[in-house]
Amino acid sequence: MKLRHLAAGLLVGALALSACGKEGSPGAESSGPTQSVAADVTVEGSPTFQAMTQRGRVVIGVKEDQPGLGFKDATTGQYSGFDIEIARLVAANLGFGPDKIDYKAVPSASREDAISRGEVDYYVGTYTINDNRKQLISFAGPYFVAGQSLLVRSDETEITGKDTLKGKKVCSVTGSTPIQRVKDQQLTEPENIVEFQNYSQCVDQLLSRQVDAVTTDDAILKGYAAQQPDKLKVVGATFSTEPYGIGLNHDDAALRGKINDILAAAAADGTWKQIYDSTLGKSGSPADPPELQRY
Repeated sequence: MKLRHLAAGLLVGALALSACGKEGSPGAESSGPTQSVAADVTVEGSPTFQAMTQRGRVVIGVKEDQPGLGFKDATTGQYSGFDIEIARLVAANLGFGPDKIDYKAVPSASREDAISRGEVDYYVGTYTINDNRKQLISFAGPYFVAGQSLLVRSDETEITGKDTLKGKKVCSVTGSTPIQRVKDQQLTEPENIVEFQNYSQCVDQLLSRQVDAVTTDDAILKGYAAQQPDKLKVVGATFSTEPYGIGLNHDDAALRGKINDILAAAAADGTWKQIYDSTLGKSGSPADPPELQRY
């Protein structure tokens, strides 16, 4: 996602950006389907799983400021979103219930270091799989394939995709890949490009009719649309490909294989769809589980 980690500026209300949050009461509350905790799990040859077992807890790297994906409520301390539910799904199938999960908020730029140093056991947070990152860590998944898209007001009829942006004011984050793509592809005129430091500012401008569209990963935009489905919607086909994976230690092939098996089972038995429908699916945009990229 390159500089797309600036999506971490998606501030909704006052967020408590703590380095680590334990999921107990009240943070244990889940918006997705209830996960059965597996018993007597073994992952032969996985040093990460061995560390989890000895610790008696799993430490999961997450985002906590992305509505609909990975979000921590500053008042209740509860975590919610599609990524959080995927993280819980994996934990449950590794034998760790909600009371055995510690969340650690890790900024995008520090993800590889946190994984490599063992500060987190795995990371789930809009983490695009690419070859450069595979040199440092490994990925299970993808569990979702995002792509650059457009958020507009629910009463918007003229904007239906990227080819209908001429003459429209388009907002995104300064220095991000999405805004650069708008410029490179000349999707609208230079004077109609509006930039802010975070996406929440763009959404505010959209709601107040100062801009006509907000652009970034559709997963992030779906999070905003799900919050206000009567006011916002995501439109058009995506115009980039961002496969989100679960980040793992580079050399832990055993755990990577186990998590891929967990994701495959969730796709087959409908659990993935239940998780999506209870989170990002509230935006009104359908999705299906992607094909895994095992290696």
